[in-house]
Amino acid sequence: MGLLDKAKQAAEQAAAKAKEGVEDVQTKRELSQTYNDLGKTTYELIESGEISHPRFEAAAAQIKALTEKLTAAGGSTNAAASEYDASQPPAMPT
Repeated sequence: MGLLDKAKQAAEQAAAKAKEGVEDVQTKRELSQTYNDLGKTTYELIESGEISHPRFEAAAAQIKALTEKLTAAGGSTNAAASEYDASQPPAMPT
C-alpha cells in the first residue's frame, strides 16, 4: 500500500468519525428540543388544571414568576421564546 493510499484511508476514517460526531450532536439537540417541548406542554397542562403533581409545583411557580418578571419589564414572553433557536447551540457565557 502506497503512501497516497494510506493518506486516503486515514482521511476517509477521519471523515467517518467526524460524520458520527455531527450525528451525535444533532441527536442530542433533537433530544433537548423534545424535552423542551414536553416541558412547555406540561406547563400548559398544569396552568389549565388538567394535570397536577407535587413535583411540578416548584418549577411551574418559577416559570410563572419569570414570565411575570419579563412581562413587568416590558418584555414579551412570546418574543423571548421566538428568539430561541433550538437548532443552534446555546450561547456561551462571556
